[in-house]
Amino acid sequence: MSFADEELTKEKVFRDPVHNYIYVENKIILDLIDTPEFQRLRRIKQLGTTSLIFHGAEHTRFGHSLGVYEITRRICNLFQRNYPSKRPDDGLWNDNQRPVALCAALLHDIGHGPYSHTFEHIFHTNHEQITTQIITSPDTNINKILKRVSPDFPKQVASVIDHTYPNQQVVQLISSQIDADRMDYLQRDAYYTGTNYGKFDLERILRVMRPYKNGITFEISGMHAVEDYILSRFQMYLQIYFHPVSRAMEAILEHLLKRANVLYKNDQPDDSATPFMLLPFFNHSFNLKQYLALDDGVLTTYFAQWRNNSDKILSDLAARFLDRRPLKSVIYSVDTESLLPKLRDLIQTAGFNQDYYTAVNDSYNLPYDTYNPQVAKSQTQIELMQPNGDLVELSQLSTLVAAVSGKTAGDQRFFFPQEMLSRNQSIEIFEPIYEEFQHYINNNHIINHH
Repeated sequence: MSFADEELTKEKVFRDPVHNYIYVENKIILDLIDTPEFQRLRRIKQLGTTSLIFHGAEHTRFGHSLGVYEITRRICNLFQRNYPSKRPDDGLWNDNQRPVALCAALLHDIGHGPYSHTFEHIFHTNHEQITTQIITSPDTNINKILKRVSPDFPKQVASVIDHTYPNQQVVQLISSQIDADRMDYLQRDAYYTGTNYGKFDLERILRVMRPYKNGITFEISGMHAVEDYILSRFQMYLQIYFHPVSRAMEAILEHLLKRANVLYKNDQPDDSATPFMLLPFFNHSFNLKQYLALDDGVLTTYFAQWRNNSDKILSDLAARFLDRRPLKSVIYSVDTESLLPKLRDLIQTAGFNQDYYTAVNDSYNLPYDTYNPQVAKSQTQIELMQPNGDLVELSQLSTLVAAVSGKTAGDQRFFFPQEMLSRNQSIEIFEPIYEEFQHYINNNHIINHH
């Protein structure tokens, strides 16, 4: 049975606040959505700790994955309507690629864990590798459904996600500097955070996209829509993804998991609070089934238990996370970095374990990355097609994009307990420490506490 044989007699629709309707025309797609592995994504927030800053950002990886599928479906329709391949090697769209493109779009995030990036950092998991594993492991429902298309279809879908699939058009649809994944998350994250930065003219960009021999390009008439997309992405990183309070909550989350890891490695006897579902990750010996059992709710339940733990650090960090009491932060630079050990010492003297109550975090992003063959994972460039068919790289024509091209945006911050900024009447002996701490922060222009 092929993908085409499983067309639904009547399309199924999902209501969506960003795309209005998401259309499912094939039973394979519908069955993939109904698997336990895909339904788990309903229980994983798209933006992790960001919902603690923008309270509307409760949306999930489930909604985002459907959105990426829908944008990819629309692109396939436009390509098939306007640029259908007439002969092999003409560089136009071969609609036989549609099944692999749609399945890769739908499943591209299937391997994300709870609080994705923090979890990965602590437990050294890799969501892209786990995505590939879920798609190719014969034990998953996802794999069984994909095999209905053909025995090697799961491998093809996985190869789109790890960028080894031979058709670059399909790879770039899912992963490039302007792809269905980014186009959906910018629009969706803007909508749910209640901000306007991520909005751009999606319909216009889809209209000017076109396939060519080595991938995807954009008609030159659509350059301003592409510029708008680049700038909205730039703004979203600065205003939403790099928000200092979101990073502060991530630091608490990271230290909370790190503390739990240390305690349970040292065999704490407190059985009632043993996080059994996390033990395989503490021991770095988990299997796919154990990974797929985790979601945001599982972690939050453990945090609620840890709030009453006898370990003071664990219980305090759990309370800070659940009650949204972020660390404070200041921006530091190369010039002021030398002060950090001194600040850490003062924090330690004030009674906070510096391993768990201080953190540094740098968040930088390239708004547009001109192609650099020297970089290990260099991005594909955004190419514009001129009326004569010649391609020109975006920043060569756009002064706006050239202005931000290759320039990193972001900052590096030092995080510390808010208590270091308030006079603590109950501990008179520490007053000089607090004063000295604030003196360093205020006099050395480590700037901008948020």
